[in-house]
Amino acid sequence: MTRLSCLLAALFALVLPPAAQADPADIDAAARGVVRVVIMGTDGQEVFPVSHGTGFAVAPRRIVTNAHVVREALQDDTLRIGIVPSEGGEAADYARAVAVSPANDLALVEITGTLRLPPLTIAAGPMRDGQVSAVGYPMNVDRAQGLDMGDIFRSQPPVKSRGFLSGQRPSRLFDTILHTAPIARGNSGGPLLDGCGRVIGVNSFGTDSGGSDGEFYFAVSTRELLPFLRANDVDARVADLPCRSLEELDAAERARLERQQAQARREMAARAQEARERRERAEDEARESVRIDRENAMALAFVLALVAAGGLALAWQARQAGEGGERRMMIAGTVALVAAIAALALWLTRPGLDEVERRVAAAMGEAEADPEAPGAGGTGEGLLTCTLDLARSRVVGAPDRELEFAWREDGCVNGRTQYGFAGGEWSRVFVPNEEQAVSVNRFDPASGTFRTDRYLLGRAEMAAARAARGEYSPPACDAVGAAARLGDLQSGVVALLPQAPNERLVYSCKAAE
Repeated sequence: MTRLSCLLAALFALVLPPAAQADPADIDAAARGVVRVVIMGTDGQEVFPVSHGTGFAVAPRRIVTNAHVVREALQDDTLRIGIVPSEGGEAADYARAVAVSPANDLALVEITGTLRLPPLTIAAGPMRDGQVSAVGYPMNVDRAQGLDMGDIFRSQPPVKSRGFLSGQRPSRLFDTILHTAPIARGNSGGPLLDGCGRVIGVNSFGTDSGGSDGEFYFAVSTRELLPFLRANDVDARVADLPCRSLEELDAAERARLERQQAQARREMAARAQEARERRERAEDEARESVRIDRENAMALAFVLALVAAGGLALAWQARQAGEGGERRMMIAGTVALVAAIAALALWLTRPGLDEVERRVAAAMGEAEADPEAPGAGGTGEGLLTCTLDLARSRVVGAPDRELEFAWREDGCVNGRTQYGFAGGEWSRVFVPNEEQAVSVNRFDPASGTFRTDRYLLGRAEMAAARAARGEYSPPACDAVGAAARLGDLQSGVVALLPQAPNERLVYSCKAAE
């Protein structure tokens, strides 16, 4: 490698963020949809396993596996395909082959019974070298545990192994991913997952090291998987965004808050300085205007006093004139009296020093009431449009990029869904019956931030959450104390959730135009 190549590689390493390490909670969440695919035969009286592999759900009733896992069942009408879920509480079910593609070792089977599974999300974005996880049912682990062939009909958690992505390369005429996460016979058809628990490949085969070389393994890439699913009308959950860890996201959020606080302090200092300067200008302007008004009033009072004196002089002259001067005396006396009263009134009402403070207060009050002044914020009530903020989100699935809802200051959304208020925040907990996930929605009207935390739970945890949710009925909008009451009621469900969510979606909201 040349010196220039080394320098460029170092620069790229500094510019690109590190790949997210596998999160155990995300791998466990993905494992809920991983199944054991068993090829079953019968002797007329008992059902027995012939072979088995692994598969994973891409829809509630549809399973992806390897073509070579189901090959025997396709070649022998007496054999059936069985599906054994990874979690207890569900019996093994049967499936039928929907599509098989030996050219890239992919098969799609459909559950024919009542079993339903949580689908895995498929990563469609560019891959980067980093940690990966293989999930499946290796036969050597079954043997080490002392499990006989009959035990594989019972629900067992899949085995998880970690390794590193080693690259993409065409192999056996189709596109594959090379990795080091250990797999064995029985892992075939299982998912290869990235750090967010999203499928980046379908494990297929490994190298033959001969006991001396390092082991490498191959998975069918999503470049083969996604077209295969589309060709068979499977609307899979696809994510095309980079995988980010919660630790990375939390660190970025802390840095963002620190920047916001620093900016707020700078703005506060600037506003304080601006207020001081505005007050100084107001005081100068008020003193000058009071001085002018005071001098004008005093000058006018002096002029009126002169008029009053002149009137008195004319009245005195008219009186001395004797007969015929009474009318002139009355007119001059009236003018003198009016002028004297006006002069006295102007003198007594001339602005004093206290008028300066009143005018300053009035000027400052008008500035603070200015609608354009800094500090005005918040989304208020009404229809809001919320856009997904990718920089603040941890996206595992394929979320909506934009949301729209109507917010009221009492926490009512769209006129029918009441949000609870507790601990200084508005929230609503959603526990669906048709999905193994709990969502906690939070909204901050002051900043216009809408956040959804999604927790992907196992069957037992989901059952507990549904039981806790079933113990209360959310109060309707406009009910007395609805927000505070719902805030207390939801705490029972929230207490059952893991410490961290699997997915966090943050939206920035503003008033709809």
